[in-house]
Formats: sequence, C-alpha cells, structure tokens
Amino acid sequence: MRVVIVGAGFGGLEAARTLARARRAAVEVTLVDRQNHHLFQPLLYQVATAALSPGDIAWPVRSIFRRRRNVTVIMAEVTGVDAKARQVRTREGLVIPYDALVLATGTTHSYFGHDGWAKVAPGLKTIEEATEIRRRLLLAFERAEIAADPIEQRRLLTFVVVGGGPTGVEMAGAMVELARHTLRREFRRIDPAAMTRVVLIEAGPRLLPAFPEALSDYAHRALVRMGAQVLTGTRVTGCDAGGVRCGDRRIAAGTIVWAAGIEATAAGAWVEAERDRAGRVKVAPDLSVPGHPEIFAIGDLAAATDAEGRPVPGIAPAAKQMGRYVGRLLAARARARGAAAGAPRVRASAFAYRHQGDLATIGRRSAVVALGKVRLTGLIGWWFWGIAHIWYLIGFRSRVVVSFEWLWSYLTFQRGARLITRPAPPSRQAPPAPERG
Repeated sequence: MRVVIVGAGFGGLEAARTLARARRAAVEVTLVDRQNHHLFQPLLYQVATAALSPGDIAWPVRSIFRRRRNVTVIMAEVTGVDAKARQVRTREGLVIPYDALVLATGTTHSYFGHDGWAKVAPGLKTIEEATEIRRRLLLAFERAEIAADPIEQRRLLTFVVVGGGPTGVEMAGAMVELARHTLRREFRRIDPAAMTRVVLIEAGPRLLPAFPEALSDYAHRALVRMGAQVLTGTRVTGCDAGGVRCGDRRIAAGTIVWAAGIEATAAGAWVEAERDRAGRVKVAPDLSVPGHPEIFAIGDLAAATDAEGRPVPGIAPAAKQMGRYVGRLLAARARARGAAAGAPRVRASAFAYRHQGDLATIGRRSAVVALGKVRLTGLIGWWFWGIAHIWYLIGFRSRVVVSFEWLWSYLTFQRGARLITRPAPPSRQAPPAPERG
C-alpha cells in the first residue's frame, strides 16, 4: 500500500512513525513537506524572545526516519490533489501516486479579512517568523538607545501582542521578562526595565478562554503583577507600522505580534471537501473525508468532535492522537490487503479524543495547568509545564540542551540567542553555464 502524508507537523509525523513501525504491513510511506524540519511549535515563542535557538526545537525530518527504509521524505510544496487519479501534485512538478492520502497541513494566520496587517504584525508559526519577531524585538531596544525624541523612544519600547490565547500570554510574559531582567543593565541612555511597555490585547472577555475561568483570572493577575498591561474586551480595528487602533483608541508601538486567529490551509479545497468557517475539513468519525474513504484529514486541518460532540482542540496532543489513530487504521488495512485477495475492508471504530490537559506558562516561576479536576498554578505549575515540554521534545540532545538553557536563564537571567539578523537580500541569478559541445 502506498501512503502519502502531506505535512510533517505533529499529526503527520506521528502517522508516519506509526506506519513505519507497523509489523506485517506492506506499506510504503511518502512524507511530503515544504520544509526539511519538524518544528516543536509550543516553544517557538522562546525563539522569538531570544531564550532558545531555532536548532533547539527543530529537527531534520530525514534524520528522524533515517533507519526506516519504508519511509521516503520529499521536500516539496504540494499545490493540489487529483482525487480521481489518486495523485498528489507539487509546485516542483512531481506527481506522487497514492493508495491512501493523509492531509496534515495544519493552519496559518487569520487576520479576519485584513491580510495587509501581516507585514507589520507577523504571527508565530514558523522559524522564519520567530527570528523576524526576535529581530524586531531586539532592534527596537537598539533604536531606542540612539533615538533623540522621547516620544519616539516610548513608541519603540511599546510592544503589542494581539490575542490572549496561550501563545499571546506566553509571548507577553516572555517580553516582560526580557526587558525587566535580561536587558535591565545593558543600556546607558534607556532603562528597559522602567521604560518598556508590553500590551496584551484580547477581543474576548478574558484571557485563555479554553481554560477554567479561575486559571484565566490567575493568568491575568500574574501578567499585571509582572508589569504587562492587559486589555480584554478590546478589538483591534487598525494596524500599521506606527501601532494599533482599537476603536477610537490609538496605541503607538514599535513592535506588534499577531496571535489572535488561525485558519486552515487550502488542503480542504484540493479534495473539494466540506469545510467550516475556519476552512477546516469536516471529517467522518474515522477522520476520513466524506466520499473519499482513502483520504484523511488530521491535526488542525480537521474539524473533528470528541465523544460528547465537542470540537477537538487544535493542540499538539490532539494532532498526535489523530496521527497515531490513522496510522494504525492504515496499517490494519495494509495487513488485511496482504492477507488475501478480496479480503473484507477493515471497519474501524470512531476516533476517540482523550484530552490530556491545558498548559500555559506566564513567566518566571508562574504557569497555569488544568488536568481534569486538578488545577496547578505558580511554581508547581511552572515546573509541571517545563517537564511536560521537555518530555515531548524529540531526541536526547534537544532535551539536554533546552534543559541547560532554561537552567542557565533561571540562574543568571540571561538569554543566549540574542542575535539581530537582517532579512536576506534578493538573490542574484547566476549566469547560465556554457553549453557543452
């Protein structure tokens, strides 16, 4: 059986690993992604705030499957699917046939119809976006140091985070810590600890809406104690290089980070599937696309529900569970297919999501954790959050490196990835090689 998996995120990677380990299943897996690495997105905000380097939370996909001879990794950008011919097409001109297709392309940012805001308010989904935010963040302090106008200094040292979900809360807390602790004695004309203003804007009535209300309130209070300004029930109506507008209110800012909305990639349109308002594919109970039992949508791309009819959240544990489920289902189909010609089709039980809890860190020695009826906050929650994230990192080296970086930062208040990198200049096309006669 030929299985093509599009996307090497949490869901796609777990599906490929499950199939690669499947015994007595004749499966050839092709994993396609436009990047050559798998990214641990929950810690991407720490790259954006100079706490970690990109290599600490990303791993080459080829190295993960180097010992799995039945897995082929292709770096290419998928542009469409011919469901009738069962072929995947890429921008590079590749045509990849399949017997089963797993779409795990995830989500991208949603600016709610204002796509022009993306230039001044980057989101946080890729390494490139994280390093660009880091560049803008650190460059703001450098420019404020040499600015002659106090008003311009205040604008440069005002940082706005739009969106009060886990990413927004963690990003705002990390920004405050960077200014209050790491940079406090490193400048002569500005005082980052006293002059930096971090504003977190949330359109809803409270932060962390997926968490219990008591934990949301705790996160709000913790951010305010740290020195952040939290605006709930406030919708951003304008965004430009000089700041943001919230109705009649204008907030001048030098750096804006978007963490307010997501929408699914175009993968649902490739197979003409029914989608929800966010573009996610409405899947069958076995995560297949209705009308196409050989095509599956998993992870953030899938609009799935749990046993009680509630939407499955777009978080890493959910994507991993979906990938594992589809991998096992396809392995069972492959075994049945190889057992005898005309073997009956494997009937799978519906996907059952098991919620493992919600976690978000707010800052140094402060986090919120919801595990069923168990609630953790403060230092205990922070330790639990750190251990959980270390556990899910891929590879022993990454666990050791990240643990050491966190320990060093905790003891010294320093951050070891404070590099200001500039965007690469446009590449110059090389002259054509002379023809050989």
